Amino acid sequence: MSLLELAIVIPTFNESANVPTLVAKLEAALAGRRWEAIFVDDDSPDGTADIAREIARSDPRVRVIQRIGRRGLSSACIEGMCATAAPVVAVIDGDLQHDETILPAMLDALQADATLDVAIGSRFVPGGGTGEWDSDRVAKSAFATKLARGVLKAELKDPMSGFFMIRSAIVRDLTHDMSAIGFKILLDIMTTSKRPLKFREFPYTFRVRTEGESKLDHVVAMEFLIALYDRMFGHVVPVRFAMFSAIGLLGLGIHMAVLSTLFLGLETSFRLGVIVATGVAMTFNFLLNNALTYRELRLKGAKGLFGGWVSFCLVCSVGAIANVGVAEFLHDVQRHEWAISAAIGVAVGAVWNYAVSSRFVWGRY
Repeated sequence: MSLLELAIVIPTFNESANVPTLVAKLEAALAGRRWEAIFVDDDSPDGTADIAREIARSDPRVRVIQRIGRRGLSSACIEGMCATAAPVVAVIDGDLQHDETILPAMLDALQADATLDVAIGSRFVPGGGTGEWDSDRVAKSAFATKLARGVLKAELKDPMSGFFMIRSAIVRDLTHDMSAIGFKILLDIMTTSKRPLKFREFPYTFRVRTEGESKLDHVVAMEFLIALYDRMFGHVVPVRFAMFSAIGLLGLGIHMAVLSTLFLGLETSFRLGVIVATGVAMTFNFLLNNALTYRELRLKGAKGLFGGWVSFCLVCSVGAIANVGVAEFLHDVQRHEWAISAAIGVAVGAVWNYAVSSRFVWGRY
């Protein structure tokens, strides 16, 4: 019996309508090759994992990893790539926008050249294209590609590609050092490797999505910038701490704005102003951290958000009490300026808030 040659990892979220079509397309493209498809589903509410499992009952080449309580395209790809015995693994989107017909050529290249590490589906080499993208999306992609090339320091035409094939051993060697942040897993792999990976780009034209909804949004764009930061400065200041701190600075601005409005504008007592400002800033920080810092663990729905907000307030209560107490002491007893007193109070609670909320609100550790 011939040995397994290739695993195709398909990260999915709400792609139930595309699963049967993609399996059929892979079967046609990889006729005569030994392959398996691994759907890594982030617990899609539309039943994507169930659809894939139903196909797997009659087709042993199809496998499913259903992730509970975890989200994120990069981390899903890593789990899928480490779950196969195949010597080569490919990543392809579940939305049918990548051209599966070039998979055999990519596999042939890796099998023929032992020095080749990565085969990449590229939209930006001769013969490739972005299909029916509008000018706004083309401009955004060009800007992101320029940033990525600056971090990568390699002549890769499409560093933002989410369609590639790589030797499994390379991924396993890099796994513990990868950030798994954002949605550009190729960039993570290429920048994590201590040696330059030898690559070859294969042209393809990006297709139009016909089923489901695009996952691109402003938060995904923010994740890309976060991933770039992690590659450039993450070894100095961990990215999550940097994000939490940056949001804390924004919260400080909210805190000061509310306090100045109440204390200076409405002439309330300083204590009342600090208490209200702390509550408003705490709510702001929770919502933004939920959307960005802990995006892959973010709480959803009215019940989830309310429960998370309550937990956030409870676990940060010690920090909030210290905040109010220190600020009031400095202002009323030490006679410091109100703004300085408030800022020092915020700083005292910040470290506690980060450590405790990471553990008890989003359960990261």
